Parts: sequence; structure tokens; C-alpha cells
Amino acid sequence: MRIWCLLLVSGVCAGTVSSQDTCRQGYSGIPGNPGHNGLPGRDGRDGMKGDKGNAGEPGRPGGPGKDGMRGEKGEPGADGNVEAKGVKGDQGSRGPPGKLGPKGLVGPPGGRGLRGEPGPQGQKGDKGNVGPIGPEGPKGSTGPLGPTGSPGPMGPIGKPGPKGDAGPLGPQGEPGVQGARGWKGDRGEKGKIGETPVLPKSAFTVGLTVLSKFPPPDAPIKFDRVLYNDFDHYDVASGKFTCHVAGVYFFTYHITVFSRNVQVALVKNGVRVLHTKDGYTGAEDQASGSGVLQLKLGDEVWLQAAGGERFNGLFADEDDDTTFTGFLLFSSP
Repeated sequence: MRIWCLLLVSGVCAGTVSSQDTCRQGYSGIPGNPGHNGLPGRDGRDGMKGDKGNAGEPGRPGGPGKDGMRGEKGEPGADGNVEAKGVKGDQGSRGPPGKLGPKGLVGPPGGRGLRGEPGPQGQKGDKGNVGPIGPEGPKGSTGPLGPTGSPGPMGPIGKPGPKGDAGPLGPQGEPGVQGARGWKGDRGEKGKIGETPVLPKSAFTVGLTVLSKFPPPDAPIKFDRVLYNDFDHYDVASGKFTCHVAGVYFFTYHITVFSRNVQVALVKNGVRVLHTKDGYTGAEDQASGSGVLQLKLGDEVWLQAAGGERFNGLFADEDDDTTFTGFLLFSSP
């Protein structure tokens, strides 16, 4: 019934629209209220069973199953019956010959055989060689002297006679060509240890004391404190060093400057060869000098203050030193 109502409404609307298409279109009306929900339809009946579908593709083989549990050990079976021995079969045919075996051992020698009959006479042999000469017979008696024969040929040269006396010395010949160098001779025996050479020595170190400080100028400084002078080459009385070994010497001096200025000179045989100056600034000061000199036997070297009383500030006490040193470096002929 509901379906018929819906069809009727649809046809009326279709006719209205078609009639309105011919006329001027009016304003749309006010929408109506929604209708109530219709009653639910009846349940459909079950359809007929469909045809059987086609067989599906075979599935993939499954993985190996897990090992089953080990069964219990069965009971031992009963002992079997011992049957009677069977009849012996016929002898088989002979097989093919086997491979050649190894060589056997040599057997023992057999017994001596019987003597054979003599053979026929052989042909005559060839003539033999001449035999050796027989022993010499006894010497016969001397025969009569024959006629003198003609002289025979000259005999061979005899052996040389004994060596004669040496003749007079002949003139000297020209020098020959130089021969090749000979082999190196054996090493000779080790010689005896020689005497140790005595090396020339000369050295000294002297210094000032409280009594000899501020020495007089323009004269050899007399260092009265001897630190080393075993060879007595420095004369304390004169303040001079005298050369006893010719050679090259090294001289050096160390000065403590106090109270006055200092001007000193290293003198060789009266000639000043080295000068040192230092000014006093109100406190103790240090000065030094050194040099190498070639000396002959008898040469004299000394240290002296120069410039008067204002330049002889060479000082010494228990805590400060002024020293003069000289020693031989190496000797010369």
C-alpha cells in the first residue's frame, strides 16, 4: 500500500512540473514537516542453497612434525626352534686359474755326475816363442894378441870437472829493474816496555793577603800567599815568574776591587802585554784577565799596578781574594 502511495505522488509531481514548465515559475512553497517513519518490512525468506563451488588449489605441504615420545621397550621374544641340519650340496665347478705366484727359492745343488768319455785329439798348435837367454857360460882363456886396429871415433863428452876457485870481482853492472814488492813479513816479537818519558811541568797559583793588599804601583806585585808553587818557578821575594821550560803558557788573574780604582798590566820582560781597568763605585767589585804567551828559557812574567796610588785598589781579606795563576800548556824545542 505504501508503495502505491509513493508511485501516485511521484506521478502528480511529474505532471505539475511539466505544467509549470509551460507557465511562469512561481515561488517555492514552505517545506512541510517530515513524515513519520514507516513500519519495518517483513523479514525476507531464506533463499535456495547455491551450487557447490569449484575445488580450491591444494595447500602447501606442512612442516615436519615434532618427534613423538619414545615408546617403552618391548619384551624379548621367545627363543626360536633349532631345525635339523640340511643336506650337503653338490661340489661346484672348478674356478679359473689364479695369478702367477712368486718365484720359489733356489734348491740345493745336485750330486756330482759321472765322468764323461775322453774327447777326440785336437789339432797341432802353433810354434811357440823363443825362450829366454840362458845363463852366461864360464870365461874362456885369453887368445893371442891381434894386430893393432885403426883409431875409433871420438867418444862422448865426459862429465864436468870439479868447480874451480872464484875469479876476481868484475866491474859493477847497471842497476836492474825494480822487482815486485815482496810479501809482508811475520809480526816481530813484542819489545820490552820502555821507560815512561818525563813530561815537562810548570805551574803556580799565588794570592794577596791583608798585609800585601793595595800593592805599590809601577812595580811587580809580590803575592805572598802561595796556593801552589811546587817547582818554585814563581819567586815570592821578587814577584816574578821565571821560565824554566820553553813553551806556551796560560796566565790569568782575579782581582777584588775595593776602596780605590784598579789598573793592572801583565808584563813580559818589562813589556806590558795585557791591561785591565775597573772603577770603584762604593762597593766591592770583581775584575779579571787572562792570556796565552810564548816563552823562552829565562823569560820573566809578572803582574803590576799602573797609574799611581789612585789605581792600586787590589784588595784581599778572609772573605775576598786576589790571585795570579800561570801554567805550561805544552813545551816547545
